[in-house]
Amino acid sequence: MRTGILVCLVLSVLSVELNMEKHQEEVLSKLRESKWASFILEFAEVELGSGGALTELVEAINQLIDQLEEELDDIHHIYSRRTDEHNRDVTRYEQEIQDADRDIFNGEDFIDNVLIPQKQRFQDALAQLKINIEENRRILDQETVNRKKQHEQFLSNIAEINEAIGAVDESLGLLSQITNPSLVQFKRVQSNLERIQTSFQNHSSFAPIIKALLELATEQNFADQGSIQQLVKIFNELRVQFVDTLNQETADESAAESKFTERVTQLEKEFAEFQRAVLIKNSEIAANEQKLGETIVYVGQRKDDRATLLNNRIQDSKIDNGKS
Repeated sequence: MRTGILVCLVLSVLSVELNMEKHQEEVLSKLRESKWASFILEFAEVELGSGGALTELVEAINQLIDQLEEELDDIHHIYSRRTDEHNRDVTRYEQEIQDADRDIFNGEDFIDNVLIPQKQRFQDALAQLKINIEENRRILDQETVNRKKQHEQFLSNIAEINEAIGAVDESLGLLSQITNPSLVQFKRVQSNLERIQTSFQNHSSFAPIIKALLELATEQNFADQGSIQQLVKIFNELRVQFVDTLNQETADESAAESKFTERVTQLEKEFAEFQRAVLIKNSEIAANEQKLGETIVYVGQRKDDRATLLNNRIQDSKIDNGKS
C-alpha cells in the first residue's frame, strides 16, 4: 500500500515539474480515478499554489502513510486480540457445555440405574419384612392358642386320672373291709368300676382291664377271700398304671411348656430382629429419597447451566461478529 502511494507521489511530482505536459496530463487524469491519488494530487496543488515546499508535501504524505499504517496495525492487533479472546471463550464454553452434558448424563444414569432400582429393592424388602412380622405374630398367636388347648387338655386328663385313682382307692378300701360280703358292698364296687369305665372309655390302654374288672366283679359274689384278693391285686395294678399315666402326663406337660417357652423366645427374638430391620430399611429408604431428590435437583441445575452456557456462547458470537 505504501509503495503505491509513493508511486503516486513521484508521478505527481514529475507531472508538476514537467509543467503538465500532455502525456502527464493523461497520466494525472488516470491517477485522479484513484481516491487516494486524487486526494494527494489535490493536496499537492494546494500546497504548490500556496508556495509550500515539495519536500514538506512529501513529509506530510509520509507522516500520513505512517499514521495510517499504525492505525491499521492497531486494527489488526485489536482484531487478533479479540479473535483470541473469542476463541478462548468458545473453547471455555465448549468445555463447560461438555462438562454439563457429562454431569447430566451421569446424574440421569445414577437416577435410572442406581437410585430408582435401589428404592424399589428397599420397598420390596420392607414389604417382605412386614409380611414376616405379620406371619411371626400369627404363628405366635396360633401356638399360644394351641398351648392353651394342650394345657386345658392336660388339666382335664389329670382330673380324670385323679378321679379314677380315687375310685380305685375307694374300691380297694371296700374290698379290704369285706368279711361277710353283702349285696350293698358288691353294688358299691360295681358302681366304682362303672364310674372308672365311663371316665376312661376313650383310653384304649385302660379300657380292656376296666372291662375285665367290671365283668369279674359282676360274676363274683365275693363268697371267698380268694376272689377278693384277686380283685385287690388287679385294682392295685390298675392304680399303678393310673399313677404312671399321671406322672407321664405331668412330664409331657412340663416338656410341652418348656418347648412352648423356647418357641415363644425364638419368635420374640425374630420379631425384634424384624423390627430392627424395619427401622434400618426405613432409614435406607429415607436416605435414598434424599439422595434421589438431591440428584434430581442437581441434574436440573446442570441443565439450566447448559442452557445458559449455550445462550452466552450465541450472544458472544453475535457481539464478536458485530465488532468484526
